Formats: sequence, structure tokens, C-alpha cells
Amino acid sequence: MFAKLNHLAIVSERYALSGKFYEAVFGMKSVDQLSPTNAIVVGDGYLGLNINPRYVARPARLDHFGLEVSDAETAFERIRRKYPRIEWLKRPSNRPFAGITTHDPDGNVFDLSQRKMANRADIYEAAEWKQDRYVSHFALRTLNPEAMAEFYREIFELEPRNREAGDPNHYLTDGRITMVLMPWHITDYAGTGIVSPSMDHIGFTVESLDKLKADVERVAGENVLLAPKPVGAGAEGKARLDLARKSCPLGQYYLSDIDGVLLSAAEA
Repeated sequence: MFAKLNHLAIVSERYALSGKFYEAVFGMKSVDQLSPTNAIVVGDGYLGLNINPRYVARPARLDHFGLEVSDAETAFERIRRKYPRIEWLKRPSNRPFAGITTHDPDGNVFDLSQRKMANRADIYEAAEWKQDRYVSHFALRTLNPEAMAEFYREIFELEPRNREAGDPNHYLTDGRITMVLMPWHITDYAGTGIVSPSMDHIGFTVESLDKLKADVERVAGENVLLAPKPVGAGAEGKARLDLARKSCPLGQYYLSDIDGVLLSAAEA
């Protein structure tokens, strides 16, 4: 396998509490190698969720994703050959989960790393584990989903997944996690707040939706600071929930984290 989807990143005003939410509700485990002043990192045994503190001039949101490749120079050479206008930037040493940050032709930002790459710590190189609740897909809205699917297939060898006739999305997988590339149209946001092309939501597979809902209620009751924001409340909220349901067939139930990052869940 040339590439795996190894992390997602959230920028949060309450990053420490957000990490506790994912631990309490989804059973993710924290990584303790980081400095207490840096990001919070939790994982499901395969993918890491980096929850970064928000700084001035940086929006709080589901921000970007990360790919780990078997040979970074091969990836760079493929990009140079066909996409010469794409640039990349070495990450600071306090970003141990990413050696390089770059972007696709539509401007979607992602991290790129290789095992033992300089400027990358080993927080993702521990033994894997299995758990009942895990990230199975993530989605981003982009202007040219077909062209972006070709980019990630050609450069990183992610495999296309079958899609139903008429489905405007494109689906790519590393064998475990699916990237959903959804078309962005400003007209989709009629009746709700307009969001620019960007990361859209994180999708979890769970053992039971009923048990997940009960756990969300229990966690919120035990600690109100970990209560997720409501999804679908009011006319604008309903319009946004309807858009989410219409856009991605992989989710059966929608909720949010404590910062309003949109999440979906489906039973295994």
C-alpha cells in the first residue's frame, strides 16, 4: 500500500475538552507523548484525530487531513511531473504528526508524512488496536470532485469505491477509511449559512446507534461541558441537516462534537 489516511485535524477553541468528548463518546484513546501546551491527539487504533488550539486569524473547524506514504519522494516527483504549480511547506517541529503540508489542485490542504521522516515524531507508529467505534470515512466539499478523485488516485494510489448511478460524489479508500469528495455549489446552502469549499464531516462506524445515542445523553448528563451542540435545530439547522443527509449516503445518524464539528455515524 503506497498511502494510508492517517489523521484528521480539528482547530478548536476548547481543544482539551474536545479530546475528552471523543474519548468519552467514541472510546478513542489519548496519545500522551505531546507537550501539554500542544495539540490533543486521540486515536481509534488506525487513525489519529489531532485537535489543535485555535490561534489568532485561524478559524475553528474541521481543518484538514493527513496521508502517510511509503515513499514521500515518489509522491513529490509525481506531483512535480503533472502538477508543477502545487507547492509544499515543511512543518514546524511542534507538528509531530506531519512532515510536510501541501494541497491538491482545488486548494484542499493536507499533510504528508513518511515513517521515520525528519520532523515527524513516532506518535502514530505504535501498535494498532481495534475498537467498536472508529472513523470509517470523512468528507470534503470541493469544486471539482472528479478531477480531485483523479489526483488522489494517481498520486497516492487510493482506490475508487463503487458508487450508485447518478451519485455526484467520488469515493476513494485506503482499504479502511473512505475519502468522500462531494461537489460544492453555493446554491446547496439556500436556507442556511454558507460554508466555503472545505472539510465537511467525520464519519464513524459504531456497534449500535441506540447505544451511541444513550452514551451521548449519559456523557452530557455527567458533564455538561461535554454536551454536543444540537444538530437540526431551527429552520437553518434543519436545512443544514437536510443537506448533510442528501449529500452523503454513508451516514445514518448525525450529531456534532462540543464545537459544532459535524459527525455522522452508521452501524457496522
